[in-house]
Amino acid sequence: MSREVVTVGPTTPLKDVARLLSERKISGMPVCDDGQVLGVVSEADIVWREQGFGPEKGRVLRWLVEQAGGDESRLAARTAGDAMSSPAVTIEPRASAARAARLMVERHVKRLPVVADGRLVGILSRGDLVRAFHRSDEEIETEIRDDVLLRVLWVDPETLDVRVDDGEVTLAGMVETRTVAEVVDAFVRRVPGVVGVTSSLGWRVDDLSRRTRRSAAHAHGPGRF
Repeated sequence: MSREVVTVGPTTPLKDVARLLSERKISGMPVCDDGQVLGVVSEADIVWREQGFGPEKGRVLRWLVEQAGGDESRLAARTAGDAMSSPAVTIEPRASAARAARLMVERHVKRLPVVADGRLVGILSRGDLVRAFHRSDEEIETEIRDDVLLRVLWVDPETLDVRVDDGEVTLAGMVETRTVAEVVDAFVRRVPGVVGVTSSLGWRVDDLSRRTRRSAAHAHGPGRF
């Protein structure tokens, strides 16, 4: 994500929004009030003002209504708050690149404000995702070993065999528990650039039955066993 985010307030005139979009060469920006993301305003929300259409341009008007989400009232917008799409589709900093890509496709957006504890901390664009997935196998393997295994999961990467070939990750070796093996698999899949994971990790302790008993005890409440 990009941490230097261009934002506007809800009362910012659309002319100023258009100028910022042009000067910064971006297609949209968050609309914020005291760090809180209220919505997103994009070039599609303001391009009709720049075109200066008249009532005779019915075909253009219909297209603009579609771009405005089918809401004709937004065609009378004068400020970022009037024109913005709200609520904004946002994502948390630790979300996977795959989840971000899925959100963009499903919600038809080109950018996602990144929000932590209710406040804007960055913005993620389609270009950021493309760059993330265009990583070398060496970069992916280094992140898996140094960040995922060592720093996040406290697993010695030297005890496992990690191989990456065209984004396909192969994991082999032995970890302490079945839970750890499942967590390693899940975290590796979240690394940007990873296409798929084949894991043959073994474990010294199969803690599945212990987890099952604990879940059952929690479901029935205390004092039942």
